[in-house]
Amino acid sequence: MSEYRPLPAGRVVVGVCGSLGGATALSRAAVEARRRGAELWPVLAWEPPEGDLASRRFPATTAMVPQWEQLARERLAEALREAFGGPETGLSGQALVVRGAPGPALVRTADRADDILVVGAGQRGRLHRALWPSVSRYCLARATCPVLAVPPSPLQAELTAVHRRNAWRLRLNTGHMERELHMVPPEA
Repeated sequence: MSEYRPLPAGRVVVGVCGSLGGATALSRAAVEARRRGAELWPVLAWEPPEGDLASRRFPATTAMVPQWEQLARERLAEALREAFGGPETGLSGQALVVRGAPGPALVRTADRADDILVVGAGQRGRLHRALWPSVSRYCLARATCPVLAVPPSPLQAELTAVHRRNAWRLRLNTGHMERELHMVPPEA
């Protein structure tokens, strides 16, 4: 009788961008990897500031590529530090920096049938959807593995509202804070 050996558990590939939404997706991916006994593969995709096509047309920009890649590595390390308290995730797997647009880079990385791709669902406003392509929609439409789209953190919606009010120089709504302050008994 031969010894039973379970099949490899697969990978949980997660898009990391350094945003609050990306941190939410990274945390959820770690939970999924632990639950499934899978490897965690955080992936940060990057492109030259003018885009890959412009970078290839103008060779003078190729001298900057190592610096841009280093900045991407630093951003990935910072995202892991914020999520896990250090560069280690506590899970097996590999953190990757991949050159290319985020959607295609994530779909290329999560190319195994037993992979799970975790992406942040991102902003949901009409203007945001019209101006910026959706990584999550790209991945949902083209991935060959299951995709878990993680909704934004409620904190992200509050921060967005505060940023919008600051940009328009509107007064913050502090009514709920004032009510809470009045409920605290004065110190003796």
